[in-house]
Amino acid sequence: MIDRIQVRPQGQGLFEFTDALAASVREAAVESGLCTAFVQHTSASLVIQENADPSARRDLERWLARLVPEGDALYTHTQEGPDDMPAHVRSALTATSLSIPIAEGRLALGTWQGIFLWEHRHSPGTRTVVVHVAGD
Repeated sequence: MIDRIQVRPQGQGLFEFTDALAASVREAAVESGLCTAFVQHTSASLVIQENADPSARRDLERWLARLVPEGDALYTHTQEGPDDMPAHVRSALTATSLSIPIAEGRLALGTWQGIFLWEHRHSPGTRTVVVHVAGD
């Protein structure tokens, strides 16, 4: 089964969409298999991260911003603004797809794990995540 999830981030940061992904898995009615999520953008990424304590997400966001700062004189790809090239680098350092096992009809996530779109632009549009669910 192929599905599409629309995520509407409110600027830079981590935006959880675990519930929407879990709904796609339920709709597919797969008892055992694999769920693959793929973001169709070059300035956003996907991560599995802690979803209980928001400070973990804030720390990750700050760490990546320090690792890949905006306004670096090295960048030449700047037509879309000072956050454009750093967004591409941040996306390249993280992941554009995730694979999550399905067990007993559900995503086999750990207790504190959530699925997040990591938006790297200040003023993004709607992001599309393509979901593929396969199995028995």
